Amino acid sequence: MNASEFRRRGKEMVDYMANYMEGIEGRQVYPDVEPGYLRPLIPAAAPQEPDTFEDIINDVEKIIMPGVTHWHSPYFFAYFPTASSYPAMLADMLCGAIGCIGFSWAASPACTELETVMMDWLGKMLELPKAFLNEKAGEGGGVIQGSASEATLVALLAARTKVIHRLQAASPELTQAAIMEKLVAYSSDQAHSSVERAGLIGGVKLKAIPSDGNFAMRASALQEALERDKAAGLIPFFMVATLGTTTCCSFDNLLEVGPICNKEDIWLHVDAAYAGSAFICPEFRHLLNGVEFADSFNFNPHKWLLVNFDCSAMWVKKRTDLTGAFRLDPTYLKHSHQDSGLITDYRGSNKVNEALLQRINSAKKIHLVPCHLRDKFVLRFAICSRTVESAHVQRAWEHIKELAADVLRAERE
Repeated sequence: MNASEFRRRGKEMVDYMANYMEGIEGRQVYPDVEPGYLRPLIPAAAPQEPDTFEDIINDVEKIIMPGVTHWHSPYFFAYFPTASSYPAMLADMLCGAIGCIGFSWAASPACTELETVMMDWLGKMLELPKAFLNEKAGEGGGVIQGSASEATLVALLAARTKVIHRLQAASPELTQAAIMEKLVAYSSDQAHSSVERAGLIGGVKLKAIPSDGNFAMRASALQEALERDKAAGLIPFFMVATLGTTTCCSFDNLLEVGPICNKEDIWLHVDAAYAGSAFICPEFRHLLNGVEFADSFNFNPHKWLLVNFDCSAMWVKKRTDLTGAFRLDPTYLKHSHQDSGLITDYRGSNKVNEALLQRINSAKKIHLVPCHLRDKFVLRFAICSRTVESAHVQRAWEHIKELAADVLRAERE
């Protein structure tokens, strides 16, 4: 494809994309396909001769679209918002054209510097403490990660490296292995599963702090766990506080747990992946109070802020904590369905809600996913699409009520 054909096909693709977005409400939000539907519809091996552009677009509509879950449909109420937008799509096109890989400043100076400045802009919009900003030769700064899961892992590994260096400086005879077996990290029992995964990858113990009646972590529960673990000879070094849990958008109490982390020299990482975008609104900024106690903070602009996935914004108070933990200097960088098992894993007391969810997602008029709040199976209804209006929510609610009545009627029979 030469530049002339690219111009022509690019315009056709933009028209296809615009038509898709404008007509997305008319598409079934959740696909009518079974696992393995795609393989019989496409060749077993890559074709030897190219298809025409028209044939490719026809295949997209005929083969691909029937298997797509339409995350931007106004009837998509599952998982979390992924608020795309036309400017973000255009930006992705430009990024695809420029195609630089920004693994160092020299790999593309504008890539690194624009990210640094933009992260300061975003930090100011959130009213983050100045210690998290890079401007005026500050020690902090922001960096874009692929996901909040990645940010949590990066923070844990940096904290692990920092505490190992600190303890070895005080007691040179201590080996890394001896320290590692005593390290312990903490999070609320409502934290995202990626926090537990970070502990597994990082090779450290991770303990869940019981949350209160509002599904929030409080100081008393954290302090109790710390005292118990220190008495057992363990070394508390890392804690994740969640602002906006995935299950029910609960908020850990930063103003309580933050000072404890600072006093105990525990790295505090704040995971605001789900709700962090809301802190830009003055009426919600108070939910971020206590972030001044944090060593690192992360949220996902690709939720709510009309930015394409993936853009996860992470800030640290001391950039050297990250660069010191991950610095490597190779020569080339030097320079002057149903398969998830989620529903079937729950017990008999939740069967009515499970039956309701099954009916909702089988009808395919709207799409929901569940969560587990302690012993309760809960249907989550998340407002996700950029184009959703109250009429869509009302129609969804009427649909849910109708199906719920059917479920309850069946229970009584």
